[in-house]
Amino acid sequence: MPQLPDVVLWSIPAFVLLTVLEMVSYRLHPDEDAAGYETRDAATSVAMGLGSLVFDALWKIPIVAIYAAIHELTPLRVPVLWWTVPLTLLAQDFFYYWSHRGHHVIRVLWACHVVHHSSRKFNLTTALRQPWTSLTVWPFYVPMIALGVHPAALAFCSSANLVYQFWIHTERIDKLPWPVEFVFNTPSHHRVHHASQGGYLDRNFGGILIVWDRLFRSFVPETERPLFGLTKNISTYNPLRVATHEYAAIARDVGAARTWSERAGRVLRGPGWQPDSGS
Repeated sequence: MPQLPDVVLWSIPAFVLLTVLEMVSYRLHPDEDAAGYETRDAATSVAMGLGSLVFDALWKIPIVAIYAAIHELTPLRVPVLWWTVPLTLLAQDFFYYWSHRGHHVIRVLWACHVVHHSSRKFNLTTALRQPWTSLTVWPFYVPMIALGVHPAALAFCSSANLVYQFWIHTERIDKLPWPVEFVFNTPSHHRVHHASQGGYLDRNFGGILIVWDRLFRSFVPETERPLFGLTKNISTYNPLRVATHEYAAIARDVGAARTWSERAGRVLRGPGWQPDSGS
């Protein structure tokens, strides 16, 4: 097994330092138009992040077993070398784009990902607001394992992608020079992704690179100031309810459905899907 560093663990001091600096910046230079910080919201985001560490450790057991079995069966091997790791990270970012997009357009997957969008604030603690049911993510990366990428190398690249996205959850950074904005995911692009306005919904899915959105026509630039949160916001700060509220909504909708096709639609179609009035 390749020995790769735990990127998230090594980044925790930077997470704490940057968050404190952002909080101080709002005290010293308030911005009335920015969402800023709210104590209960920030505490909930931190609690969701800590909970995700526990649940991810549990989900990792079956996922690693599946990936190891696939890796054992495939005759292909991608060695962990100085030049293959960047290529593996590029591939991981590509499949992250499709995983992220899928978690926005299929409701049962959205029930997992909606946690990350449930805050009406947009600051560095929002990056920590992670789901507790990330078991839905692993199928999107099966092609990489089947092509010979070692599960440990995939885990390293996934962690690097997650760490990169921490700093883009801020309103304190305006648009960057256009070459950076053209290629990379930036705070400006990610503010669009977290916005609830109609023109911004389901846009800018990229992790590290924004070029996937440009290629697959899901890119929208930031023009008007975003309004953060959900189209139907939740009012709870209870971490358990934040983690499960959309699953509960799906259960209610499925229970009230009149046909099997409607039940399937409530689970597998988009979050805002409604059956035809005549059905």
